[in-house]
Amino acid sequence: MYLSIVSALLLFGFPFIKTDVVDSFSKCSQFFLEGKPPVIPDILKDSAAQNSNRYKLICQQYQNAVRFATLYDTTNKIPTFSAYKYTGKGNFTKPHSRFRIETELKDDQAKNSDYRNNIQMTRGHLFPSGHAVDLDTAKSTFTLTNAVPQEKTFNEVTWNQKKNNFKTHMDNNCINVNNKVEAYVVTGVIPGDKKLNDKVNIPSHMWMAYCCYNKNTGLWDTKAYCGTNEEKSTAAFNGESLAALQNFLKEKLKKNNVQLFQNKCK
Repeated sequence: MYLSIVSALLLFGFPFIKTDVVDSFSKCSQFFLEGKPPVIPDILKDSAAQNSNRYKLICQQYQNAVRFATLYDTTNKIPTFSAYKYTGKGNFTKPHSRFRIETELKDDQAKNSDYRNNIQMTRGHLFPSGHAVDLDTAKSTFTLTNAVPQEKTFNEVTWNQKKNNFKTHMDNNCINVNNKVEAYVVTGVIPGDKKLNDKVNIPSHMWMAYCCYNKNTGLWDTKAYCGTNEEKSTAAFNGESLAALQNFLKEKLKKNNVQLFQNKCK
């Protein structure tokens, strides 16, 4: 079955990616602070999906190397979050790659065709290619399991500014004991009540957060942001604290507790 799917994709020139859909994030724990993924009640706990039929754990592989991790919601056909380790942007020009699909998910995912004939919504990265350490890692982010319908102006203006702001802040404040830039980042969404092409959920909000140790201060450093997924985007809360983001996620997702970095960066 797998070979027939791949053969068909190759025949029609459809870009695809072979990653690892796993039963535990312990298989790509290097992208989480101290190897511990977020805790989201009824969704993710102890590195495992609480509803494995709906939520898929993906160790995103490209060119024979695992590049980042994604929790994917097959009901909404969008990622819940992607997690990666930021170690500074490499010296490369942003690639213009086609978005690929994950063959193991078959029809439980968005397709490029879902975005056609809709000039308002773009394929918005969770793990942004501009945060990648090298060109291959940047190319690996162009998978539909790492993308959501994002309002075009929000993507190009506010969200882009926040990504660059985070990058600058991590470059300056996330210096590990080896004098290297190192931060753990989680970027995700809050599902909305509208669908793209009557199929793919359009998130109401997009959020990002990082946690790192700064050897220069001897303290843990963090920054968080959440904005509405609309043309005139507004911040979901005042300031940029991790606590404010986790409280907002708790309220919107109707969960008792949400911990993005376990006990760090409080």
